[in-house]
Amino acid sequence: MEIWINPACSKCRSAVTLLDAEGADYTVRRYLEEVPSPDEIRAVLDRLGLEPWDITRTQEAEAKELGLKEWPREAGSRERWISALAGHPKLIQRPIITADDGTAVVARTDEAVRDAMGR
Repeated sequence: MEIWINPACSKCRSAVTLLDAEGADYTVRRYLEEVPSPDEIRAVLDRLGLEPWDITRTQEAEAKELGLKEWPREAGSRERWISALAGHPKLIQRPIITADDGTAVVARTDEAVRDAMGR
């Protein structure tokens, strides 16, 4: 199991604390430092069953500078969104846990973290 975190994020810290409390075996990826490639983002999206716009933090200043709210949310724009996430990792929703069964969850709640641990 791997968790993508930003250490400055309270939800990320809470998720790591819960994983530790439950004795989970996991690795931490500080995705702002170890930026995911477009291929890695595609793989995580497939595991999540989501599209890139579903995991984009559109309220971030970078999102506003790029005008993401105006970008089409359709298959033809998918690669543009993925490129934006790879180029601006701060826009990726966090934390994301990739579970042992090949799925992933956006683990913003304790329930989601526990769900990932049970997979």
